[in-house]
Amino acid sequence: MLGMIKNSLLSTVEAWPHRVLRKGEKEQLTYEERACEGGQFAAVEVEGKPFDEASKEGVLKLLKYVGGSNDKGVGMGMTAPVSITAFPAEDGSLQQKVKVYLRIPNQFQASPPCPSDESIKIEERQGMTIYSTQFGGYAKEVDYVNYAAKLKSALGSEATYRKDFYFCNGYDPPMKPYGRRNECVQESTISVI
Repeated sequence: MLGMIKNSLLSTVEAWPHRVLRKGEKEQLTYEERACEGGQFAAVEVEGKPFDEASKEGVLKLLKYVGGSNDKGVGMGMTAPVSITAFPAEDGSLQQKVKVYLRIPNQFQASPPCPSDESIKIEERQGMTIYSTQFGGYAKEVDYVNYAAKLKSALGSEATYRKDFYFCNGYDPPMKPYGRRNECVQESTISVI
């Protein structure tokens, strides 16, 4: 636990490599289209719990992993964002299932340490094109659902994107009280990577 806290508070944060393709604004919502690099990610699925509870559980497991709960006992440093895959139900609410991802830091991309927690899997993810909008505060399910609806409305029929899930990204440790960065992200069905 101490390794996880030290890792998340004292390490530098490595950003998920991407490039901005274009910026847009519609219906008082600003968004970016980005090309994001692929790579090795630690991933954990949590089912049967409300979004906020499942997300917290998944994030904590991944923070322990990068904090040293792995076969090498090494704190790997932090990457941002922590990306939570949300699965919307037909009524717009979220299903009781999430998949939480954290990109493995560059130093460990070629040979990631094996997680001590067997529920954590190391997955190779391809690069992707995304549409993203940012907002502040301590994000909860209601915030992500609200911003997902706004982003879908702003994108309209101009963009093609996955409708069966979206990403809820967080960039900050929980103890950061202000200037927080969250994103609601739709994955494009067309990749420019």
